[in-house]
Amino acid sequence: MSNVESNVRPEYDGEIEKIANYVLNYSIDNDSPNSDNAWNTARYCLMDTLGCGLLALRFPECTKHLGPDCPDQITPNGARVPGTSYRLDPIKAAFDIGCIVRWLDYNDTWLAAEWGHPSDNLGAILAVADYISQQNVSQGRAPLMMKAVLEAMIMAHEIQGVLALDNSFNRVGLDHVFLVKLASTAVVAKLYDLPHERVMAAISQAIVDGQALRTYRHAPNAGSRKSWAAGDATSRAVRLVDITRRGEMGIPSALTAPQWGFYDVLFSHTNKDLALKPENERRFTFQREFGSYVMENILFKISFPAEFHAQTACEAAVILHPRIDDRMEDIEKIILTTHESAIRIISKEGTLSNPADRDHCLQYMVAVALLTGDLMAENYEDDYHAEHHILIDGLRHKMVVEEDAGYSKDYHDPSKRSIANAIQVFFKDGSSTDKVAIEYPIGHKRRRNEGLPILEAKFRASLATRFIDSRCTEIFALCGDQQRLEQTPVNEFMDLLVTY
Repeated sequence: MSNVESNVRPEYDGEIEKIANYVLNYSIDNDSPNSDNAWNTARYCLMDTLGCGLLALRFPECTKHLGPDCPDQITPNGARVPGTSYRLDPIKAAFDIGCIVRWLDYNDTWLAAEWGHPSDNLGAILAVADYISQQNVSQGRAPLMMKAVLEAMIMAHEIQGVLALDNSFNRVGLDHVFLVKLASTAVVAKLYDLPHERVMAAISQAIVDGQALRTYRHAPNAGSRKSWAAGDATSRAVRLVDITRRGEMGIPSALTAPQWGFYDVLFSHTNKDLALKPENERRFTFQREFGSYVMENILFKISFPAEFHAQTACEAAVILHPRIDDRMEDIEKIILTTHESAIRIISKEGTLSNPADRDHCLQYMVAVALLTGDLMAENYEDDYHAEHHILIDGLRHKMVVEEDAGYSKDYHDPSKRSIANAIQVFFKDGSSTDKVAIEYPIGHKRRRNEGLPILEAKFRASLATRFIDSRCTEIFALCGDQQRLEQTPVNEFMDLLVTY
C-alpha cells in the first residue's frame, strides 16, 4: 500500500469534454436533421414556460421569494423578471425566474431513467441573456438576439434530457435539479462566450458543487422547496460560471477521481447495480449523441398543473366525471392502473399537509378531477383542501393502485415513451364504468397537432393575468412569428414582459 498519492494533474474527464464540445461546436441548423422542428418547438417551449411563470405570480408563497436580496438594491442593467418590475443581478434573477417557472409544476417535462423539467434552465438562460444584452447596448455593442436564447434552450434541454435517458439519479437519492445546474452551467458559459477550457472548468465546478437530495419531494417530507429547487440550481449555475469567468481553475477529474470524485462519492456506492460493475464502468452512459432530440420530443403540461406521471390519469378522471357525478356515494372501489415510476414517486396515502404534498399525490389529483371534472392549481391550496378534504379523502380511501407491466415497459421504450394510466370505477350494486385508459397525454409529441392550439390558449390566458390587452396581443403576436422572434434583441423582448 502506497503512503503517497500521485499528483499528476489529469486531462478533463471525457464526459465534461463531451458536453463542452456540444455547446461550442454543434450547429442546430447544420447538424440537426430536424432543425425546423427543434426551433419551432423551442419557441412553443418559451411561450409555455413564460406563461407558467406569470401564472405563479398569483401565489404569495411564490412571490415572497422574489426580489433583491438587499432591500432597495439598485442594479444597473439588471436582468428583468417577467411579470414584475424587478431588475436584479443575473444570479438572483436566475433564481427568481427559475422559481416562478417551476412553482405550479406546470412547465414541460422529460421522463426517462431520470425525470425533470428542462425548461427550468430558462431561469439562467433568460437572466444572463438579458443582462449581457443590456450591458452590450450600454457599451455600444450589439445585443444578443432571441435566437441565442432558443439555441441555449435546445442545448440545455438536450444535455439534461440525454443524461436522464440512462442515468438514474433518483435511485441514489439525488434530485434531478443536479442536471439543471449542469446544463445551465454549460449553456451560460457559452452565452458568455467562454473558450473551451473555461467551459469545461465551469462544468467541473457544477459537478463538485454538492448536489441536492430528493428528500423534499417524497413522503413524509414533501414540501415547497421542490418549487424553488430548480431556481436555486439555475442561480448556482450562473454563480459558478461567474467564478470561472474570473479565472478560477477547474477540477479536471471531478467525475472520475478515485474516492473523491462524483462517481465514487455520490453515484456508485449506494447504487447496487453500479457498485457491482468494474470501476471503469461506474459512470454515466449516453444512449445517444447530443443533438436536438429532447426538445423535439419534450412533453408539455397543457391540461393540468399536475406531476406528469399523473397527467393521463387526470385526463381519464375528467372523462369519467360526468358518468359518476351523481353516483359518488355509491362508489365502492376505484382501480388506478399505472406504471412503476408513478408508483415510486406520487402514490401515497395519509394526511397531505401542504400544497406541494398534494400536487405530488396521484390519488389526490385523480379524486379532484373525478369530483369536479377539472384540476387547477387552486385545488392544491390549503383553503380548498380545508373545504373539500372529506369528499377528496373519501375517494382516496377507495382507490387501489396497480402496476401494469406493459405500461412500465412502454414508459422506457424510446419509440413510445408513453405515460399511461387507466381508471375504472366500481359501484356497490356490482356495476362499473368502462376502464378508461390513456397512453399519451395531450402534451406528448404524438398529440402535437391536438395540443399546440391548447398550449397557445394557455399562454394567452397566462398573459392576461399580468398585462393589458394590447400588451398581451403584442407579446403573443411576436411569440407566434418564428423569424421575427429569433431576430428580436433579448433586451427588447424583456422590455415587453416587465410591469411598472
